[in-house]
Amino acid sequence: MKSNKLNSTDLPNAQAVFIHDDAEVLSTAVARRIAALAAEAIAARGVFHLALAGGETPRRCYEKLRHHTLDWKHVHLYFGDERCLPDGDASRNDSMARAALLNHVTPPQANIHCIPAELGAIEAAASYALELESAGKLDMVLLGMGEDGHTASLFPGNPANAIMEAAVPVFNAPKPPAERVSLSMGTLNAARNKLFLVAGAGKREALEQIMRGVALPAAQISKAEWHLDRAALPITNIT
Repeated sequence: MKSNKLNSTDLPNAQAVFIHDDAEVLSTAVARRIAALAAEAIAARGVFHLALAGGETPRRCYEKLRHHTLDWKHVHLYFGDERCLPDGDASRNDSMARAALLNHVTPPQANIHCIPAELGAIEAAASYALELESAGKLDMVLLGMGEDGHTASLFPGNPANAIMEAAVPVFNAPKPPAERVSLSMGTLNAARNKLFLVAGAGKREALEQIMRGVALPAAQISKAEWHLDRAALPITNIT
């Protein structure tokens, strides 16, 4: 079924809301959207700066994106957040992205900007903030949303949400590992395009809270495209 565009006022701060039949259809649509925006950015500015998200729904999207034609030599890849684990650990977001996408396409290795989270949150965040400075405004950030309404590694009530540097250290995350690095709220909001990928019934409660005006971290991303599957919709909003 073709995706339906809903009124963006359904989610505060949303630029647009799209409903997809299931996670597979959502992933296909977002992969197509990434490829289109990459082509536009490269035509306009000669480069496409993309920050990748972690999680299962983005993984499906990356598996589909690798079948699209992108001018990969003009694509620079960043990460919205990373877990402070050893380099190469299977639980890192960059490991997932390599398995699902980067090992199957042809960006120059120098265009892949991993967060050096193995250095620890403070040192890694400072290093990544400097790297982001050379990129300038990101063209797109892909975002997921946790069942508690967190996005990237910005969790409800965590002091990292208020830090203004480009990348921030995160401590005491409510899910392991407790130590992480995340792009800051300011960096995420400054991106030219922000796309949420939200799938599954486990996300209903957080969406309901956002629709009621609760200021969860995901709700603080302004002018984002929200791509939802039907399973994630609050029951009263299923159409």
